[in-house]
Amino acid sequence: MAVDKETVRKVARLARIAEPEQRLEPLAAELNGILGWIEQLNEVDVEGIEAMASTVDVSLPMREDKLEEGYTGGGQPENVVANAPKTEDHFFVVPKVVE
Repeated sequence: MAVDKETVRKVARLARIAEPEQRLEPLAAELNGILGWIEQLNEVDVEGIEAMASTVDVSLPMREDKLEEGYTGGGQPENVVANAPKTEDHFFVVPKVVE
């Protein structure tokens, strides 16, 4: 399938994208290049090759919920803010960003 200047104009209008007239021909060439790559991908024989990843029916392994050695979280607020440039009462002090 080849994309011409008129097709690009129509798609731009439907997408409500304002494209100047001088950009229509280069866009048509870019889209034809993309479609050419897609056609090359369609020629690849993938018969018998199983998909490497899937987002369907994926279950992640569960782990025991326990504290690890070196954990610096709850109960140790001084460790949490130890590397902060400025703190006050175990809170991070940052410059005001909203006026």
